Amino acid sequence: MGAGSGAAEEGTMWELGERDEDLRSGGRLVAEALRAQGVDRIFCVPGESYLPLLDALYDRRDEIQVVTCRHEGGAAFMAEAHARLTGRPGVCLVTRGPGACNAAIGVHTAFQSSTPMVLLIGQVQRRFLGREAFQEVDFRRMFAPLAKCALQAEHADQLPGLMSRAFGTALGDRPGPVALALPVDVLREESEVTVPPAIAGHAPHPDPGGLERLHHMLGDAERPLMVLGGGGWTDRARADITAFAEANDLPTCCSFRRNDLINNGHPCFIGELGYDPSPTLVERVKEADLLILVGTRLGEVPTQGYTLIKPVGEALVHVHPDPEEFGRVFHPTLAIQSGMSEFAAAAARLAPVSARNWASWAADLRRQYEAEHVPPDVKARLDMGRVMIHLNRVLPEDAVITVDAGNFTHWPQRFLRFGGGRLLLGAINGAMGYGLPAGIAAKLAAPERTVVSFVGDGGWGMTGAELATAMQYGAAPIVIVINNGMYGTIRTHQEKTYPGRVIATDLVNPDVTAIARAHGALAERIERTEDFAPAFERAKAAGRASVLELMTDPEQITTRTTISALRGAG
Repeated sequence: MGAGSGAAEEGTMWELGERDEDLRSGGRLVAEALRAQGVDRIFCVPGESYLPLLDALYDRRDEIQVVTCRHEGGAAFMAEAHARLTGRPGVCLVTRGPGACNAAIGVHTAFQSSTPMVLLIGQVQRRFLGREAFQEVDFRRMFAPLAKCALQAEHADQLPGLMSRAFGTALGDRPGPVALALPVDVLREESEVTVPPAIAGHAPHPDPGGLERLHHMLGDAERPLMVLGGGGWTDRARADITAFAEANDLPTCCSFRRNDLINNGHPCFIGELGYDPSPTLVERVKEADLLILVGTRLGEVPTQGYTLIKPVGEALVHVHPDPEEFGRVFHPTLAIQSGMSEFAAAAARLAPVSARNWASWAADLRRQYEAEHVPPDVKARLDMGRVMIHLNRVLPEDAVITVDAGNFTHWPQRFLRFGGGRLLLGAINGAMGYGLPAGIAAKLAAPERTVVSFVGDGGWGMTGAELATAMQYGAAPIVIVINNGMYGTIRTHQEKTYPGRVIATDLVNPDVTAIARAHGALAERIERTEDFAPAFERAKAAGRASVLELMTDPEQITTRTTISALRGAG
């Protein structure tokens, strides 16, 4: 499934059967570098500022699929999701000015999600730079706070080196996005340089002394708890960290939208530290005397506004590939710099702690998770809890679930089981509009897998046009649009803070089902719980993209409360 798997063994992917001294345009050098890096799919909205590169990709069209999207934000989301599935940097190609500004949302998403990504941006020609030429932006300054690094080519000879640097940086240490601006005249310029093969990245390995100290700290603990998060996880790393947790009967939860890092059916799994988490889990984290934090940055969401971890008192082990993260939020008792695969493999080889004092603690945490996993009884025509129960039963173990941003995502995130092959893709930065583009990218990368995308009516309004992209390229996700006629998350905060004073959060939506049918997708509107199961079966059998519009009661604003209850509490 991985992008370009086996490309490094081909040995000739950066050659075109010509002598090394033959001149190549900058556009051709970039296309060759993409292939050398194992790229077999990129996402774009075309622009005149990179026409030489598009022309070079024409000659590579049998090796690199160019997916033309409807909006640069959608293209960038697809590149990020593609990287999450394949483990290789996703590539997005956009034009200068407005195109790059539109794509910035995907760059921010990749940065906060620790996802490797390369954004290639067409730029004005070099002699126009600094004059505020048509659509000119200083991309090195614009993307400096959004990406791991922002680069710009000055001449064609630099392109192979810059491309290697971009991909290496995207994958190195904490994975993330890199922006590379390509002036159009650099893409036209010819050069005699050749493109070298890709160099495999190497993540740091954990220090043996740190692992030994971790083992001793675990042996001394009475209420240990492990939190998994961040990027850079492989299937092997997931299996290894599960083996470590299992060998030590170690209660393990996941940070926001990382539920798939461990099989949720495993006795060690105890829940997710996201928005609206289990109050019981939050209290248990506060009670822990040893926290082992693997991959997570200790961001605002998993730490519940930086309040979850005490500055002193508990032992804190922080495992992360980027040493700059240590002490950035909380000072760790033990810092271990390591890639996720490298740490998980080493942890799995550690001897189990012999004297475990937390058996009843671990059992209580699992029981509390199981109780939280039972959906509430909702008095509504369409009961989202029963919808989740049905999906848990019928979805394959290797299904891919993508989620947009909004309160409605709490239903799949809280009540669907992930891990064990079932993946969850969601924007860690809470970007709206992610769900559908991510579902399209997932279905293109893994057409044999069932892909279900949860989208709110607000998110649909932002990137619903990408359904046309799905139809054009034969991608067939099942899109579940949750329509409650409002921006639900903001309405929740509004009702908590200013009860009953509703402004700017209501939505009057078009007919989503009719729009989806106009695109050629199978589309059905569902207003009753009992109608969901047969409609989902029809969507699975459709052989093309499907849209199921679920008309939900706005009163049930989250999985835990109602608008009336929020107003009463206010």
